Amino acid sequence: MLKYLQSTASEKRAPERDVYVVKQLKPFFTGMELGTLKRSDTRAYIDKRKADGMAAATINREIGLFSAAINYARREWDWNIPNNVEGMLQKKPEGRVRSLTLIEARQLLEEAEKHLRSPLLVHFIRLALNTGCRKNEMLKLEWCRVDLKANLIFLEGSNTKNGKRRSIPLNVEARAALLDLARYRAEHCPDSPWVFVHPNGERLQAVAKAYKGALKRVGIEDFRIHDLRHTCASWLVTAGVQLPAVRDLLGHSSVQMTERYAHLSPENVRAAVSALDGVAQNCHTNFNLTNLGKTKALI
Repeated sequence: MLKYLQSTASEKRAPERDVYVVKQLKPFFTGMELGTLKRSDTRAYIDKRKADGMAAATINREIGLFSAAINYARREWDWNIPNNVEGMLQKKPEGRVRSLTLIEARQLLEEAEKHLRSPLLVHFIRLALNTGCRKNEMLKLEWCRVDLKANLIFLEGSNTKNGKRRSIPLNVEARAALLDLARYRAEHCPDSPWVFVHPNGERLQAVAKAYKGALKRVGIEDFRIHDLRHTCASWLVTAGVQLPAVRDLLGHSSVQMTERYAHLSPENVRAAVSALDGVAQNCHTNFNLTNLGKTKALI
C-alpha cells in the first residue's frame, strides 16, 4: 500500500485522503498474505466497519482503494495475485438532502458574525450558501481565480472533485462576501494569494470547529458543512431553477446526482402533467369526430 501511495500521489487531487483510508485498512489487514486473501476476509472487514457505524460510502472508499491498489500492482508491477476485494461495494442509500430554512440561515449567519476568533466564518457560510461550492473549493480558492468585474469564480480541473473546470457566477450576496474577504486581506496580509487566509498570510485550513460551535449556539442539529451546498441547491430548485442549470453550477458529473432535489419542485412536474390535459382533450375530440362511425359499427 505504501508503494502504491507513493506511485500514485502525483495523479491524485487529494492524496492525503488515500493516506487516511490506508490508516483505516492497516489494523485489520496487516499480517494477511495478499495471495491467499479471501472474499470472506473482505466481508469480515466490511462487517466490522458497519459495526463501527461507518456509512456505506465510507466503506466503499476504503475497499475501493484497496481494490485499486491490487489492480495497480497486477497491471504495473506484474504481481500474480487475485483481487478478492473487487466487486464488493455496498449499496448506498439515497443521497442525503438536508437544508436550512431562510430563518435558520439568518440565525446561523448572525451567530457566525459574532465569532471574533473566527472572523472569516460568516463569509465562508455566505459564499457556500450563494455559490454551492464545496468546502475545499473555497478554502483553497486563490484571488487569481476571482474576477469581481465579471462577477465570476473560475475553478480549474485541479480545483474540483470531478476534475472538470467550471465557472461560478456571483450573485449580490456572494460578491459582498468576497469584497469583505478582500478588505480583510488588504488590512492583514495584502500579499497573500489566498481568499480564506490567516492574518499571517497562511491559508485557512479548516473552519469545522468554529462552524460546529455556531450551530450549537443557535440550536441547529445534524447539519454538516457540506449541507450548505445542499441548501444552495435546494433553494435554487425551490425557486424554479431547472435541474440542468443546478447541475452545472454545482459541478455534478451527471444530472442524476442533481435529481435528489427534484422533489422540491413539484410545480414543474405539475405543469408537465397539466400539458397532458390538452393532449387528452385533442385525442378525445378527434376520436369523437373521426371514429364515431367505426365505433357504432363495432358495437
